[in-house]
Amino acid sequence: MNASPALSPTVPPRRSRAGGLLLLLLLLLVVAAAGVFGWRYWQHQQVQSAALAEQQRQALDANVAGLRTAQQAQGKRLQQAEATNRVLRDELLGIGQRAALLEDSITRIADPDRNSAQALRLDELELLLGIGQQRLQLASDLDGARRALALAAPLLAGIDDPAYLNLRQTLAQEQAALDALGIDPRIHANALLDVLAKELQDMPTAMTQVSDQQSPWYERLLDRIVRVQPTAGAGLRERADREAALAAMQVELSLARAAVERRDDAGVATALDRITAWLQKLQPSKLALDRKRIDELKAITLKVDAPLSGSTLQQLRALRGQ
Repeated sequence: MNASPALSPTVPPRRSRAGGLLLLLLLLLVVAAAGVFGWRYWQHQQVQSAALAEQQRQALDANVAGLRTAQQAQGKRLQQAEATNRVLRDELLGIGQRAALLEDSITRIADPDRNSAQALRLDELELLLGIGQQRLQLASDLDGARRALALAAPLLAGIDDPAYLNLRQTLAQEQAALDALGIDPRIHANALLDVLAKELQDMPTAMTQVSDQQSPWYERLLDRIVRVQPTAGAGLRERADREAALAAMQVELSLARAAVERRDDAGVATALDRITAWLQKLQPSKLALDRKRIDELKAITLKVDAPLSGSTLQQLRALRGQ
């Protein structure tokens, strides 16, 4: 009975140490399983968060696209509304113009005598304006065009129709444009040609006789044998040659006058060049004075440029066409 109690204290410690190791191993397994489960759960949560963010982004993109579509549709509606308003405004203006035309037509029908007199005045006015335009375009006749417009102004002033108020202003502008051109360049050119012709008539025909009378007797005697003259001042000295040259210049002056009458700038320049060549042979010492007048003649533009010519006639025909 004493031997069994002595063996009992040694067995329990061995069982408790093995149970502790087993419990520790189980605890480690539980912790490892919990870690693996937590890591997988965290990964699953991250995937779900990324999918949710992608869905939200797609939803936002869809909302933005819808807003842009709605904005474009709203812009198209605004453009259509603006076009509709423009069409309505044009239609209202057209209705107002038609009403004014109807009122004018009724007024003309109510007063046939006044309408016929006005039509006669307009026909006469159109005739005068057409004459003025043709005189200016075909012959560059400034004075004729001015007289035609001056005759047309009282006729237009006698028409009390309000529709022709702007026509009066146009006629006044065309008259002012013609007055601003000054005198006819053909008149100026003819005046310069007259001065040049007078100088050519006063030119001596016997240059040798004048020089012989002023030189001594021995120089006149030697001049019959030997004649010395610089090449730069060489010219026609014999009476017959000078008379022929003067006659040729008179012909060239006639050609220049004819070119001035037909407003041929090139023809005038050609005739003046030939006159310059004859003057070089007749009196080279005085060529500078004549050349200045010839250059002034060449600088004149014979053709008249009037940009507003015919504007009154064009507007009158447009009004009568309406």
